[in-house]
Parts: sequence; structure tokens; C-alpha cells
Amino acid sequence: MNCLIIDHDKKSRNQINQLAARIEDLHVNAEFENSLDAFHYLEVNRVDLLFLEIDMPDINGLDLARNLSDKDMIIVFMTSGREYAAEAYELNKSDYLLKPIATDRFLQAVNKAREIVMEQRRQGQQTAENNSLFIRDSNIIRQLKIEDILYAQALGDYVGFFTTDKLYAIHGKLKKAEERLPSSKFIRVHRSYIISLNKIDTVEERGVTINGQLLPVAEAYKGGLNKRMNIM
Repeated sequence: MNCLIIDHDKKSRNQINQLAARIEDLHVNAEFENSLDAFHYLEVNRVDLLFLEIDMPDINGLDLARNLSDKDMIIVFMTSGREYAAEAYELNKSDYLLKPIATDRFLQAVNKAREIVMEQRRQGQQTAENNSLFIRDSNIIRQLKIEDILYAQALGDYVGFFTTDKLYAIHGKLKKAEERLPSSKFIRVHRSYIISLNKIDTVEERGVTINGQLLPVAEAYKGGLNKRMNIM
């Protein structure tokens, strides 16, 4: 699992780093002493787990969690008091650790997060093997073939799956769609778009064209897209 540490206190960051170093499958990608820098990082980088101090001086940890585009990210909140516990749990995140953090509670939080990550990956693998998604279309559960999906788009509280002749809008977040779509066939190119690599018609400075529709490609995703396209 990849994780990120956000805490203004260097001693606290060091403690999390030391605890994480004891866990073989837990890797600290980066650490931040302010919420704003962490927010910008998370807009273009994916992590499995976030260790987030609530009492941050610039942006409160709870406010940061509410504003992240990845609403399904596993977050372990950290703080010195219990006054935020109820509010933190209302956000439906993973755990809540009181400082100073005890080793056994840290391990418990990581184990809980690992179970969630494994389930997310299992669902993604199942989708890849089945070559289809089951989606709720109004009051009907409908099977949507992976090969028919051109791209997925974030539409407020909904995700739109676009095929050659129809749009299927389901309630949810683009992050969930990204987890369910096989990464061997799909790639995220923008905060609001995931595209099928096999459906790309043309690529230009402004974006990619799929089925006659020009879709934007954010600067942060261009390098990854170019590598995946295997351009000659």
C-alpha cells in the first residue's frame, strides 16, 4: 500500500514514518507539513492511504478531506483530542488515532485499511476477468460490456459511461469507476475523464478525440498517456 503523511508537526511525521517502516507492504510516498501542498499533490497522484492530522494551521484536516476529489480515499485521522471524533466518523473514513499514537492502534488502523484496499482490488480484478460491469440504470440492473465503453466522465454526483450510441449515468464518483475499470485498458487523463485507450482516434495539443468527441487531457496526465500509447 502507498500512503501519504500530512502533519505540521515534524516529530509526528517522523513517528509515522518509523511505524510505517516496520510494515513490509506499506510505503510512504511523500509527507507534507501543510494541507494546501498535499491537496495539490493528491489532485494528480493516487495513494491508498492517507494519515491526516486534523488540527492543521492552514486548512483543517476535516475540511481537506471534504474537498478531495477522491471521495473513496482511505483516511486515518490523527489528533490530540477526541472532540473531532464524531465529525470524522461522519465522513465515513477509515480510522481515528489519538496522539501520542500507540503502536498497536497504528497497526490496527493499517490492517483495517489493508482489508479495504484488498476488497477494492478484488473488485477491479473481478471486473477485468468478467469483461463487464453491472450498473444500476434507473430501477434496472444492467450489464455493460467493458469493450463498449468509450470513456467515463464525472457529472457532479454521477458518473457517465459513454458508449457509441448511449450514455449511462449512475450515482457515484469517478474514483469508484476508476477502481472498477481494468487499468490495462483504461487511463485517467483529467480530473473528470477516464478514457479507453483502444477507442482513441486522434491525439492533439488540446486533448484526445474519441468517437468524434474532443476530450481534455490535463497537463499532469500527458506523460502517462504518452507512455501508454506506445507512440512510434
